Amino acid sequence: MSGFLYKNLKNSEQIIKSREFPKIFSNDCGKYVALIGVGGNIGDVKRRFLRLLNFLNSRKRVKVLATSIIYKNPPFGYLAQDYFYNTLFLISTNHQAMELLRYLQRVEKRFGRKRLFKDAPRTLDLDIIMFEKYKINKNPTLIIPHPKWKERASVTLPLKFLKGAKCLKRVL
Repeated sequence: MSGFLYKNLKNSEQIIKSREFPKIFSNDCGKYVALIGVGGNIGDVKRRFLRLLNFLNSRKRVKVLATSIIYKNPPFGYLAQDYFYNTLFLISTNHQAMELLRYLQRVEKRFGRKRLFKDAPRTLDLDIIMFEKYKINKNPTLIIPHPKWKERASVTLPLKFLKGAKCLKRVL
């Protein structure tokens, strides 16, 4: 796809950059700041990430403050599927964590997400990695920070490309 720059890593992994990935859009942190993991492996995922960015910024519920690089990496869990593309969005929102989760699940559906089985291929996966510096673990549908995020290159590698975003300190 034109407009994307690719850097090959080991095992067919790639770092992908474009005009919008990585990018800092705003340092106006708003009421709450959250780090959202964005992923997918069905269809034209990179184009979907651009559409998602435009969609979120055209709504009032979420404002994208910054994006990371896009990272192409192998699946885990269910392995008989295509590589995933992952990125991070640093966002501001007026919604509490649970409200944000419900909103992100509606956005996933709008972008064609079907929950067939655990770790199944998907058009779009939106995970709250961090929400402010909150720790939430009494709700089975929402654990913050996201479990095992420190062990996943799909989070840790893109996170390195968000270091210039001033609002990031609100979640780390």
